[in-house]
Amino acid sequence: MIQRKNCLLRRIEERDLEMVLRWRNSDRIRHNMYTDHVITLQEHKAWFEKTKQTDGALHLVFELENRPIGLVYYVGIDRHNGRAEWGFYLGVEDAPRGSGSALGVLGVEFAFMELKLRKLCGEVLGYNEASLRFHRKLGFCEEGRLVRHVEKHGEYHDVVLFALFEEDWQKNRKALEELAFHE
Repeated sequence: MIQRKNCLLRRIEERDLEMVLRWRNSDRIRHNMYTDHVITLQEHKAWFEKTKQTDGALHLVFELENRPIGLVYYVGIDRHNGRAEWGFYLGVEDAPRGSGSALGVLGVEFAFMELKLRKLCGEVLGYNEASLRFHRKLGFCEEGRLVRHVEKHGEYHDVVLFALFEEDWQKNRKALEELAFHE
């Protein structure tokens, strides 16, 4: 668990499953994910059980003022090489302005302070302009592009590869915290 002002990241729990499934199955979220089929409750519960049995993935619920509003997750956690891939989304559509920045800054802080990573990676579908801008705002640098890599709705789309190193995050940490938490 990591907390800042009125924001909290905590491990996903069984009581969160139906809420997270609603978020994940919303058109808004599915559109920007690699897998975009509607997930059944049975699939979702099987996924949850699988995640509990691995240390290579971690899923955290993002709360704002004690209200769950999003998810941050880390997959491919490689402790030997100090890296992981992350993903995130705001599940609710009525999240207050600035919630995304708080989620992102807290998620990056968790990766470097709690998971002790040296490199955080992200993959963004090339048409997801908001996520491309968001990664850059958080200090991520583009490491590459997988051209026409993923098929969605009958078309192939690029995947943009991003990375943020712990030392670069440390340099920009104060500015990001002010942006997200107005400290």
